[in-house]
Amino acid sequence: MLHREQLRTSRRDEMIDITRTVAAAVSRFGLGDGIVIVYCPHTTAGIAINENADPDVKRDVLMRLDEVFPWEHPKYRHAEGNTASHLKAITTGTSQTVIVSEGRLLLGRWQGIYFCEFDGPRERHYFIKGIKG
Repeated sequence: MLHREQLRTSRRDEMIDITRTVAAAVSRFGLGDGIVIVYCPHTTAGIAINENADPDVKRDVLMRLDEVFPWEHPKYRHAEGNTASHLKAITTGTSQTVIVSEGRLLLGRWQGIYFCEFDGPRERHYFIKGIKG
């Protein structure tokens, strides 16, 4: 069970809540019990699980990542000029695994799954892989 999902980002840095899309894929898979892996095949984007109740959390996370990894730095050498986006993507990681029980994602009450863009806006995609068991 594998699904490829397309999305368009609108800013250089943003966190897009993809929880419902992942849940819908799990439902289509008829997974029951197992796990779902959400994977991002891009070097300047990532997948994260974090709070989805207060939108200020996303703002705060992106703000702090900008402080830690500024877009411009005198010692960056990457010719493309997007070193900060690569560092942010390494920090968030390329994938998240979520347990599925009785066809539902086992996320905490306040948790959501995010596609994290760090070099947008762009056309992007990610994969949702369901594994029974």
